[in-house]
Amino acid sequence: MSHSTVPRGRAQAKTQAKDGAAPSAEAPGSVKPGKSRGRSKAKGDGLSGKVSLRIRLRRDRTLILMTVPAILLILVFNYIPVFGNVVAFQDYDPYLSDNGFVAMLQSPWVGFEQFDRVFADSEFWHAVQNTFVLFFLQLVLFFPIPILLALLINSVLRPRVRAMAQAIMYLPHFFSWVLVVTVFQQIFGGAGVIAQTLADHGSTGFDLMTDPESFKYLVTLQSVWKDAGWGIIVFLAALSSVSNDLYEAAAMDGANRWRRMWHITLPALRPVIALLLVLRVGDALTVGFEQLLLQRQAVGPEASEVLDTYVWWNGIRNQDFSYAAAAGLIKGIVGLTLVLVANKVAHLMGEQGVYKK
Repeated sequence: MSHSTVPRGRAQAKTQAKDGAAPSAEAPGSVKPGKSRGRSKAKGDGLSGKVSLRIRLRRDRTLILMTVPAILLILVFNYIPVFGNVVAFQDYDPYLSDNGFVAMLQSPWVGFEQFDRVFADSEFWHAVQNTFVLFFLQLVLFFPIPILLALLINSVLRPRVRAMAQAIMYLPHFFSWVLVVTVFQQIFGGAGVIAQTLADHGSTGFDLMTDPESFKYLVTLQSVWKDAGWGIIVFLAALSSVSNDLYEAAAMDGANRWRRMWHITLPALRPVIALLLVLRVGDALTVGFEQLLLQRQAVGPEASEVLDTYVWWNGIRNQDFSYAAAAGLIKGIVGLTLVLVANKVAHLMGEQGVYKK
């Protein structure tokens, strides 16, 4: 009678494995499935768990210290002045006290009387009309130009030529509006280069800087010349993240330059375009205070009056602070509403916008 050399426990395990049944006995040193899952979960919690606030502050203290000046500037110039909107519900008189805050506390409350004055003022609605006209013109004529220029510069193969073109287009962004208006005055004014050239050839009467009918297009042209280079940098940064392998693969598949731009370049710019468009819509009621104020006398308030200049003229020049605060508060509420609506539209289009859902 022959005896098997395989141990009894191992032979039983092999037999159960062939039959499809789990072995009833556990091998020495093995871990139960429940215990294994528990240990794995505990290990995962240790690796991917939330870091405490104290550890994060210690880890990121250098970055936090770098942002402190910017945070203080935002608090002082953006958030603390928000409390001054209370004067929109008062008949504010700054001469009640030497301290403006004390004068605010002593001024009588009038409720929504200032808002009724604003809505009943025809000049306010005229300023709103001019503001939206300039916004739509700048949205249609100005917003696409940085995108087109970025695509043009990105197609230049020589890095030196690309850097020089970008620097030339970006340089006017550092000019003040006083200098920009002066340059346009020397070109399009009554004594400018174009007018002098036409006068030498027998033509007279050219002065684009004092023409109320063409003023809105002139303002848009000034904004394009000054700030188009700033937008180019944003779009070029987005284009730099696109891998060249995508262009090479598309070229090997037979896609020409226009096909590569339509299916690779523009989809890469789409999130940035959506974000900047939302921000631009939110800034619709701010179309250039200093730029328009400098040219107000040349073309008159009928063509140049917008909400910013309207608030300044009534609040600073006429010292009607409560009335101007009410008009400014209306502008802020409408701007916030436009941001929320535009961001919702961006979400419906599948983009992130200013914030996620």
